[in-house]
Amino acid sequence: MIIAISGKLNRVGETSVAIEATPFEYEVLVADYTRRQLQSKVGENVRFFTLDYIEGGLQGGRMTPRLIGFLTEPERQFFDLFCSVDGVGVKKALRAMVRPVKELATIIEQQDAKQLSALPGVGPATSERIIAKLRRKMPRFALMVDRDAAGEAIEGGSQITAETFDALISLGHSESDARKLIDDTIASGGKFKDTESLLTAIYQRRN
Repeated sequence: MIIAISGKLNRVGETSVAIEATPFEYEVLVADYTRRQLQSKVGENVRFFTLDYIEGGLQGGRMTPRLIGFLTEPERQFFDLFCSVDGVGVKKALRAMVRPVKELATIIEQQDAKQLSALPGVGPATSERIIAKLRRKMPRFALMVDRDAAGEAIEGGSQITAETFDALISLGHSESDARKLIDDTIASGGKFKDTESLLTAIYQRRN
C-alpha cells in the first residue's frame, strides 16, 4: 500500500494530477478543493498523503488501481471516514469535497443538513446518514487551520492541532474548552514545532 508520494507536480487536470517521482510518473486523483490549491504549483515539488483503491466492476470488468492524494494527514483521515458512510464511497466523496475539510467538519458537527446536502452528489438522505455517523468524530477536524497560516505558526499544521486536541480531551477538557484553548493560543502568536510545545504554551497561558 502506498501511503505517501513526493515528487514534481507536472500537470493539474480536472480530477487528477500527475506527479513525477523518478523513474515513474503517477496519476493521483484529487478533490476539487485540493486541485484549486495546486493550480499555481505546477513544476514545484509536492507531497501527498495517499489512499489506494481498486476501480472497476465485479463481473469480469477491468480492475484498475487508483491513488487518491491529500495535502495533509488529517485530510486523508477525514476522507476515509467520509467514505465509510453507507451510500457515499470514493467517487462521491471526491466530488463532494469542494470546500476545506475544516468547513465540512464544522457543517457536519453542527448538523447542518441543508449545507451538507448542497454539496455535489450529496442529497438530503445521504446528508442525514453522514451527520448521524460522523458528527461526534468531527471536532478534531473542525480545528484544522489554514495551510498558509499554519506554516507561520505551526510546523506540521493541522496534524499538530488534531493531536493537541486529542491530548486535551484525554486530560479531561471538554471539546469546546479544548478547541478554545488551542484557538486562543495560536492567535496569541508564537511558533509551535510539535504537540508538546503547543500544549506547554496552552498551560503557560492558563497559569
